[in-house]
Amino acid sequence: MYKEHPVCSKPDDENMPIWRYMDFTKLVSLLEKKALFFIKGDMLSDQFEGSYPIPNVESRAANLTGLSEENIKALSRQLCLSKKLVYINSWHMNHCESAAMWKLYLQSNEGIAIKSTIKRLGECFDKADTKIVSIGKVKYIDYDIDKIPESNLLYPFFHKRMSFQHELELRAAVLHIAPEFITDKIDEKGNGELDLTKECKATGLYIAVDLETLVDKIYVSPTAEEWFYELTKSVVAKYTLEKDVKKSDLTRDPVY
Repeated sequence: MYKEHPVCSKPDDENMPIWRYMDFTKLVSLLEKKALFFIKGDMLSDQFEGSYPIPNVESRAANLTGLSEENIKALSRQLCLSKKLVYINSWHMNHCESAAMWKLYLQSNEGIAIKSTIKRLGECFDKADTKIVSIGKVKYIDYDIDKIPESNLLYPFFHKRMSFQHELELRAAVLHIAPEFITDKIDEKGNGELDLTKECKATGLYIAVDLETLVDKIYVSPTAEEWFYELTKSVVAKYTLEKDVKKSDLTRDPVY
């Protein structure tokens, strides 16, 4: 279920459109599972994901008085391993389609984009699911001079380098402990030690959603052929999702 989190900042307009660009197989998976896929933090493509800027690391010796240099290095290693506890689902904030996003996130002409809104995303999660979903926009910073608060594990996942600011990213995040990390030192209340050095087979997890709530419209890639557009309409109808399937607005002819 969705719950507001103090780490997360959202745009003031909850009806702001958001887009998720994906290939056709991921659309089918979404329809079949009725769930959004959240990728594990250490599987994200940007190696800086979940990390802290240089000023954070440089200030630890002064802030954590009493800890040896080796203990401070151990803290950094533990923060790196903690990426395995955070799962991310990403959206692009924009009032219209993005030609750049089509090119960036699709490997072929056969792609689609789910159009939704920030409000719809927050309302689509199953309230009976005990996993807490947090939603917020990504803040783009300079990792050479800026700092990120270290009081919560989610903070670094809502910050990225300024090189990525074209993504205008909104994120949904979940904290989850995979069974592989649980040791016999964990009590019935969940207190104790985790072993994050172990490998986790899963690359992510699925969170159930109400598709009628989540989806506003479905757009087909501007480079897709007519047969793919018809196929997409057919598949969406097969799964009884009563939403418009539209050709990309980028295919429209200019008016002179």
